[in-house]
Amino acid sequence: MTIQPAPRLAALRHHDFRLIWTGEMVSTVGSQMQLFAIDWHVFQLLRGQTVSAFGDSVSLSAEALGLGLLGLARVIPIILFALVGGMLADARDRRKLMIVTRIVAAVLALALALLAFSGQATVGLIYAITALAAGVGALDTPARQSLVPNLVPREHLANAVSLNTLMWQIGTIVGPALTGIILGAGATNETASMDITTLNTRVGLVYAVNAASFLVAVVALSLIHYRGGAANANGGIGWKPLVEGLRFTYGQRIIWGTMLLDFFATFFSSARTMLPIVATHILGVGAAGYGLLATAQPVGSVLAGAFVALRKQEIYHQGRVLLISVAIYGLATALFGLSTVFALSYLFFALTGAGDTVSTVIRGTIRQIMTPDHLRGRMTSVNMMFFMGGPQLGELEAGVVGALFGVPFAIVSGGLATVLLTGWIAWRYPRLRDYTSDTARDAVKQIST
Repeated sequence: MTIQPAPRLAALRHHDFRLIWTGEMVSTVGSQMQLFAIDWHVFQLLRGQTVSAFGDSVSLSAEALGLGLLGLARVIPIILFALVGGMLADARDRRKLMIVTRIVAAVLALALALLAFSGQATVGLIYAITALAAGVGALDTPARQSLVPNLVPREHLANAVSLNTLMWQIGTIVGPALTGIILGAGATNETASMDITTLNTRVGLVYAVNAASFLVAVVALSLIHYRGGAANANGGIGWKPLVEGLRFTYGQRIIWGTMLLDFFATFFSSARTMLPIVATHILGVGAAGYGLLATAQPVGSVLAGAFVALRKQEIYHQGRVLLISVAIYGLATALFGLSTVFALSYLFFALTGAGDTVSTVIRGTIRQIMTPDHLRGRMTSVNMMFFMGGPQLGELEAGVVGALFGVPFAIVSGGLATVLLTGWIAWRYPRLRDYTSDTARDAVKQIST
């Protein structure tokens, strides 16, 4: 017997989820605009400094390393604050916590905008504000992901996870595309360094848009009907609740296996930060092409996410599909690193998005179903160290390897490593490999009792 199919887009029938989903859509577009603007901003600042001082050959290595250090700036706050964010998500009102973190994030985005408009932005300042924003995100993410099961019935949770993934990927199409349009508007020489005044004006506009997008999310959170209190009001913040969350997460071998799979895949197959170099030095398409190439991964993700979200019957052999989709993600990354033709690069990068989205929906559903509500924040915080720490450390790894051996080698080797490690996870965690919808039904019954 399998779980009965839910109506298409069932989660959007619920007022609170629909409202938050819309607010987060706007916020995601703004965040993705800023993410890609920061990469391009740092790339252009480093390029202007190193070409004039050392020439193109040294510049390429410095650009790769400088972009990789953005990953380090993001991952350190995640490591420091993720577990605190998880405890806060279980011990405090999740909705109120999300409102506070979004207001702080808006202030940080506005600070970036003011620095850019005034011409005071430096690589060091961008790293510092990026780190602060990552810390805010580490406090916010456990509350955001843990709130979703409170807004929809359990039978619609898988659809809610699918729609959240789809929302994220739509945002990552629109965001980079808008950034590419703003950065590339009126460009005559796509491969030349951008004039510093023009650069500051254009990235400053992107940062200001992101600040406004966070305020939209705050309004949406203020309007929802849900006013639930803390899931674990007596838990507090300290060593005991921390250990409880860690023990639960590690003890659930299926959940732990999905986290390892997530980390390995995103660590070795993080090609996104190298996109400015791929667009400029390998494909020769400049700022506008950079923005277009950045949409490839989310385009593949949206197509895959729409297919999953619109299915009436959920995927039955979820464990096998999860492992296959991650292997496709790694293989497509390797092929992306080999390509020197824009159309092929776009296709392979889109395939990475499709594989990643299918695996993300399955991983997210498994974790939420198998975790009691009073532990969801802490489980999510541990997971965040894997799914957010992996790509940020991966950006650093790609930057270092790219500086030493070239960007194509860094991307290809990372993709192949992902395929090999996926095979190891499949062998090491047979319960994950054999996970089905029946396993999910049994987990729901066990938690309910």
